[in-house]
Amino acid sequence: MQQFIADESFWKLFPNARLGVVVATGLKLPSEVSEEDKKAIHNLLIHANLAADKWLEDPQLSKNKVIAVWREAYQKFKTKKGARVSIENLLKRASKGNPVGDIAPLVDIYNALSLRYALPFGAEDVDSFVGNLVLKITDGGDEFDPLGEGSDPTLAGELAYIDNAGAVCRCFNWRDGQRTAITNTTRNVFIVTECIDPERTEEMAEALATMAALIEKHLGGTILTQTCISSDNRSCIIAE
Repeated sequence: MQQFIADESFWKLFPNARLGVVVATGLKLPSEVSEEDKKAIHNLLIHANLAADKWLEDPQLSKNKVIAVWREAYQKFKTKKGARVSIENLLKRASKGNPVGDIAPLVDIYNALSLRYALPFGAEDVDSFVGNLVLKITDGGDEFDPLGEGSDPTLAGELAYIDNAGAVCRCFNWRDGQRTAITNTTRNVFIVTECIDPERTEEMAEALATMAALIEKHLGGTILTQTCISSDNRSCIIAE
């Protein structure tokens, strides 16, 4: 049995955080998703791009609350220069008239929900994990091969998702690695959404439930785990 565990080092920095986790198995491959379902997912993404403006009341991106809380959070641990939470980039694109486009059915679903709820979502291929997945402050030197780049080990004091083979995703979900990235052959997936604003816990729970429902409806997946990780509930099953 494999688990996802949020380490004590994480809770010392973010005691009121919530991490929404969905683990889905038996997903259809992109080539197996019906045209009807692809169209429905495409429409979700279109509407989410249009709705994203509601989160951006100030033209200066960093002054909007859904971004400001993350800018503050990223000051609490070591980061590479320019590291930003994923939702910031998505909202920036939408605000500049450069909508987030179709990539693959699963990616399009979680991008749509990111824009709709202004919450970061990330996904990894469960079958690529080596041992448990742990969110922690690292000692540095964890092997990591970012998408499209060469080896780039973690920094000491960085917050990252780690398994026994190295880093899976760095600085919350700023950057994914090639080893665990979802592909056109992914059947089993770990999805996480992160919330550090206690006032948005209910919205995160709603986003998580919506994610699970959309995976079942459009991708034919079976939900193995759907849970909220908190300081009182620090782990969950990701593979049996």
